[in-house]
Amino acid sequence: MIGHRVPVPEPRPAPPRTATRRTSRVWRRVTAAAGRLGRITVQMGSASVATPDPSVAPLPPRPRHAWSAAARHGIRAGPGLPVLVIGTLMLLIITMLGVERMTGIGLLPDRFIAGLAPPPKKFPVLPASQPVGIEINKIRLAAPVHNVGVAPDGSIAAPTAERAQEAGWYDQGPTPGQYGPAVIVGHVDTSTGPAVFQNLRQLRAGDRVEVARSDGSVAVFEVDRAGRYDKEALPADEVFGDFTRPQLRLITCGGRWVGGETGYADNVIVFASLVEAR
Repeated sequence: MIGHRVPVPEPRPAPPRTATRRTSRVWRRVTAAAGRLGRITVQMGSASVATPDPSVAPLPPRPRHAWSAAARHGIRAGPGLPVLVIGTLMLLIITMLGVERMTGIGLLPDRFIAGLAPPPKKFPVLPASQPVGIEINKIRLAAPVHNVGVAPDGSIAAPTAERAQEAGWYDQGPTPGQYGPAVIVGHVDTSTGPAVFQNLRQLRAGDRVEVARSDGSVAVFEVDRAGRYDKEALPADEVFGDFTRPQLRLITCGGRWVGGETGYADNVIVFASLVEAR
């Protein structure tokens, strides 16, 4: 049995963590630049102070009425020009990084963003097209794929027992090859024997997963990692929240059998990224 109880993601997934790390790196670089500018300003200011000549009579003190209007009224000066320039550049960089992350179009010069993050591996992006089949040579899997929606309890529905040898694509998410995580679920076994995702736990980083689509194309994914997670502690952000590139999530059951509505205690989840289309 499958017993996924995989929660349906929120309509608007959380921002990718990579974007957060990249933004924090930009902030650190800008802050360091501001610190250096501040030190330079202090050094320049101290260098301009001359030693008074004792032979020259000092100037009389400035009359109180000669103070500036700003000083009389207690008005403080605003931020200096360097601070405003740095703040504007920081906002511009963060905005351009966000546009790059959402569209995949490079806007910032390579030299400027060098060191902020490793360059992304090139990948295709496909138009929407529903999956019709899945093949994984590593585990000798070749099976049809049909649509599944939301179960009455609010989780992703699993294929019916009669279709245990088929996989189910969650039709409320991206299709395989579009930006974001396409989710395909399947039974690990039934009361009569193994099911479609019986050997899913054997996949490792670098293995290939091919998904045939209704438009005649094939989306080829490469496994990034696989893990087993307690059903009560499913990493929803990792499963549903990465829209940096076309992704694939394969989900089935694993761990010990506890029975009842839960079935197996854990979920086996395979994380993969699109690397080729044909």
